[in-house]
Formats: sequence, C-alpha cells, structure tokens
Amino acid sequence: MKYYVAVLTGAMSYGILSTIVVLAYGQGYQLGEVVGSQLLTGFILSWMLALYTKFQQRRKAHEAGKGQGAAAPIQAIQRLTWKHRLLLMAAGTPTVITGLVYYQSLRYIPASLAIILLFQFTWISVLIQAVGKRQRPDKVTLLTLLVLFGGTLLAAGFLEHGLSEFSVWGIALGLMSAVSYSLFVLFSGKAVPAAHPAYRSAWMVTGGLILLCILFPPTFLFNGLIWSQLLVFGLLLGFFGAFIPPVLFTIGVPHIGGDMAGIIGAAELPVAVLMSAIVLHEHVSGLQWIGVIIVLMGVALPELYKYRLSRSKTIYS
Repeated sequence: MKYYVAVLTGAMSYGILSTIVVLAYGQGYQLGEVVGSQLLTGFILSWMLALYTKFQQRRKAHEAGKGQGAAAPIQAIQRLTWKHRLLLMAAGTPTVITGLVYYQSLRYIPASLAIILLFQFTWISVLIQAVGKRQRPDKVTLLTLLVLFGGTLLAAGFLEHGLSEFSVWGIALGLMSAVSYSLFVLFSGKAVPAAHPAYRSAWMVTGGLILLCILFPPTFLFNGLIWSQLLVFGLLLGFFGAFIPPVLFTIGVPHIGGDMAGIIGAAELPVAVLMSAIVLHEHVSGLQWIGVIIVLMGVALPELYKYRLSRSKTIYS
C-alpha cells in the first residue's frame, strides 16, 4: 500500500503546478525562467537528500562494523557506475520536456483544456505498456481507462467550452506533454531500479537540468532576477514538481508497475481543478465537480476489484 500512496502523492503534487505557473506568468516571468528556477530548486533538494542518504548509510555501516569487532569488514556502499548515471540522466529528460511543452500550452489554451490534454497520459502509458509487453490490457484496466476518460471530459470542462475556438498549436503542445509524461512514468521505474531512490532521483533531475540549460541558458542566475519573486515560484515549483514526484515515483513505480502508475496518476486532475477553484478563483461548474468524482472513482476501481477478488479467495479457501 505504501508504494501506491507514494505514486498517488507524487501525482497530486503535479496537480499543483499549473496554478503556480499561471501565477508566475501573471507576474511577467517567461517559460525558461519558470522551468529553470523549478529544476534548479529540485536539483538542490534532490542532491541534499542524496548526500544525507549517503551519510546515513555510511554511519549505519560503520556502526555495524564496530558491533562485529574491529576486524569485521564494513559493508560496502553501493556505487553507481557512470553507465548507470547516464541512464538515469537520460530517464530524467522527459520531465523537462513535459514541463516545457505543458507550461507553454498554458499560453495558448485555457488551463482546463491543457489539463485534459496532459491527462491523456493515462491511456498513452497503458498503450505503451501493452505494445512493449505485446499483450492486451485486461478488462479491469480498460474499464478504468473508460471511466477516467469520461470523468476527465467533464472535470476539465471540455463539453462546455467546445474545441473549435482553441489554438491548434496549443492542443499539439498539450498532447506532446501527455506523451512525454507517459515516458517519464515508465522510465522512472525501469532506469536502474536496484539503486537507492534518493540517488536515482538526484541523477534524473541532474539530466533534466543539463538539458534545460542547453535549451534555455540560465541567464536569470546572473541578471539578479532569481532574487525577485521568481525565487518563491521556483521554490514551490521545484518542491512540488522537480523534487517530490521523482523521489516518490522512483520509490513506488518499480513495485506497482508502469500501467498501474499511469492510472493512479489520475489524481493529478482533481487536485488541479481544486487548486484552480480555490487559488485562482476560477468558476468550476457542477458538471466539472461530477467529473472530479468520476475520476476519483476510476482511480479507486482497480484497487476495489483487487480487494473484492482477494476477499472472495479468502472466503472460498
């Protein structure tokens, strides 16, 4: 259960980001500055956690060695090879691409439509898993995706606003963010799964930061802009976007699988709707709230099915 909770919390953290980005855009900050401050904060926090983890491991190994006598060898701490580090950095690049294309889509289309386009990662991740494993998703997974898709249409307000009046470029960016997010969810569970989650997360964020610095040189670090209100936005975005989700996903995804992680990630949508209503004071209609409830039901459906199945086996065994 703790692995499901880890992935769920990481997905909910992502739901907060769109509100923070809209507020940052309202203050006049640009895409590279917003994403750059986010990843820089995530980089610092991730490596602080990695160094603390390394210190704790060394201390425990030293205490274990003392307890077994002076001649007892101290347990070696697992070290990542450069091949492993490069794999983890490559696995972290979809995070940057997701942030860039999703945040940019918010400039062309309403947040409600941007959310629903990003949310297509639910079926995209399942499709990628099915193609990779060369097997068809089971009936419960298909039913869950159907419920999630229907609830998403209502929760994002798509049925009320229509599609013809929106930017084609914005829609394309939103769909690109869904594909990139799906790849991140899948890669985060497969890239060097034996390594400690703190180290895996730190190297993944490092890879994302390197890619971002190539695409958008961090001029905000040298012109003094980082010491403005951008620092506050960067801290919030870095904590909820570049630090918490990668750490929790590297903990949970290897244990629950990429397909289930994609489904549990549905929690991002209701959080985004709640944040837009509470913080941005956007109007959320009754149909949207119904959609939120349907999405939550879709998230719970696989676990309810497993619980019912295990209970039936217990009764008849």
